[in-house]
Amino acid sequence: MPLDQLEGAAKSQGQAARLVSQHIVEIVSDSGEGAQTCGQIFADLCARNGNGIWTVEIIPAEIEPPSRSRAGASGNRIRIGSARVTNAGDAADVVVALNEQVLYSRIDAGALHAGTRVFVDESWASDPDEAVRARYAEAVADFRQRGYAVIEVPIESECRRFTDEPRKGKNMWVLGLLCALYDLDEARVRPGIAARFRKKGEAVVQKNLDLFAAGYRWALDHVEDRFHVPSAPASEPMVVMNGNQALALGIMAAGIEVCSMYPITPATSASHFLAANFERAGGFVHQAEDEIAAIGFAIGCSYAGKTAVTITSGPGFALKTEFIGFAVMAEIPLVIVVVQRGGPSTGLPTKIEQGDLLAALYASPGDSPKIVLAPATIEECFHFLITARKLAEEFRGPVIVLSDANLATGQQPFPKPTLSEAWLAPPVDPSDWNPEVPPFDWDPRTGLSRRPVPGQRGGQYVVTGLAHDDQGHVAYESAVNQRAMNMRSRKLATLRAALKPPAVHGADRGDLLVVGWGSTLGAIEEAVDSLRARGLAVSSLHLRFLSPLEPGLAEIFSRFRKVLTVEVNYADEPGQPFIDPGSRRYSQLAQLLRSHTLVDVDCWGTVPGSPLPPGRIEEHLLSVLGETKKES
Repeated sequence: MPLDQLEGAAKSQGQAARLVSQHIVEIVSDSGEGAQTCGQIFADLCARNGNGIWTVEIIPAEIEPPSRSRAGASGNRIRIGSARVTNAGDAADVVVALNEQVLYSRIDAGALHAGTRVFVDESWASDPDEAVRARYAEAVADFRQRGYAVIEVPIESECRRFTDEPRKGKNMWVLGLLCALYDLDEARVRPGIAARFRKKGEAVVQKNLDLFAAGYRWALDHVEDRFHVPSAPASEPMVVMNGNQALALGIMAAGIEVCSMYPITPATSASHFLAANFERAGGFVHQAEDEIAAIGFAIGCSYAGKTAVTITSGPGFALKTEFIGFAVMAEIPLVIVVVQRGGPSTGLPTKIEQGDLLAALYASPGDSPKIVLAPATIEECFHFLITARKLAEEFRGPVIVLSDANLATGQQPFPKPTLSEAWLAPPVDPSDWNPEVPPFDWDPRTGLSRRPVPGQRGGQYVVTGLAHDDQGHVAYESAVNQRAMNMRSRKLATLRAALKPPAVHGADRGDLLVVGWGSTLGAIEEAVDSLRARGLAVSSLHLRFLSPLEPGLAEIFSRFRKVLTVEVNYADEPGQPFIDPGSRRYSQLAQLLRSHTLVDVDCWGTVPGSPLPPGRIEEHLLSVLGETKKES
């Protein structure tokens, strides 16, 4: 039902809560005050209520940032919808801030707009420190000057009625406020809270229930403008999780039995989830002493017959580079998950970027062809791990799965997967290896070869990172080296021949085609749909296979007047000092597409450290369309 009809229905029924089709909520606090937990629980409750959700964790870059500082903002953004939600959206409708300074970090990020309802803890107005009181008063006045609807809330004083440590109870009080604000049934929420804290004892459970109830009652008594986001019962069983959990479950569903890793943000939570659950699926997590040892251990397991996975992020991936080249040369199956973050070097550890595509493709000595996949949704994070293992084994080499921080921490509901034995790795072949068949018995047409396993009788063979012949023996002859290079490369051509051209979102021809990859899918499609609703000839296309690229791209591109990639990685902006067509650096997918299709693909590469909102994409596409019309 359209929003105006929803609002009309609400008025006619005399409901206290105003109906809205979607809303964006943020909870921010100092690190350690539980705002992230509050957001996760609230999002989970909305999803269980039948709403679409997408979340983004707000994580400070420092481990222990100063309290009451912009740099210390920690929390969660939750976009709630009546239908499926695919991205974090634009400006927030409601923000709850446990102090006024962390709110400034969200203002700096462009996360608020005039009219945003800001609930801020008023305890700082009576703080013993005069400087704190002054900063609070100054900030609240500034917020109102900016056009925000500021509601000062006695969060700390209310929490002190139930705990001597309000810092550890504010998040549950705020959860109650949010549940009342969004018309969630208190009785349906309480069992979930009890289940979450049951391991800590009944006293802890009761304290959290009391805090939740107090926040709920306060909102009912003091907040007049409340909201209801209609939901619909799911037609099939659904699950709610974030991308790192989906990756971990995909690893288990694929029948992989070993994950070898070294902790690194934002990939670590995937291995934490595996460490807590992998044993029940027959697997184990090996935490190595460093990233190099982690991939070496994984390659050893894979060589022995059981394909392993290693999980990392950009700096860790850089350390794994030499071993990745070895896996290509030795043709050992391996699954590598890279949860991308901001770079270069250690860069932005907790922020999103799509900066590792070219590293995944080319960061290895010599020619090292690898399969590279990029899931675009949390559901795909699950299913792509199953595909990755199968491809690694079929094509005897490393398969890289490029996720990112947006997918890693974002929560979204999707249909509960129906498990299949076909997903699992087949048992190791125990039959004797035919001594007449070389260990690298490359099919001259496909480059593929059957893999011997050392546990088979006669399955032992030489493994080396040096150039070798089909027996695995070191060989430096030019003809032998050329043939081996040809065979390793031919695997990608063989895989590409089995792929279908990507689907175009929108009309199959027009003025502008927007090409993306990874977690930008939902925001790009929302922006494109908005422009199409205005009568503009814009379509989009999203790539999942990046090596090899999906077929048919040049033909698809030819049907549009302009092709533009939208990416969260760096590109020079035209018109800046010394930037001309000869010096301009393009974003990473644009470079790849230009070289493979010989089409003049333009790009918009930007590195804000946060997910691209659909409104910002729409604004940029409008400017591109304007320039295109001028050129014509």
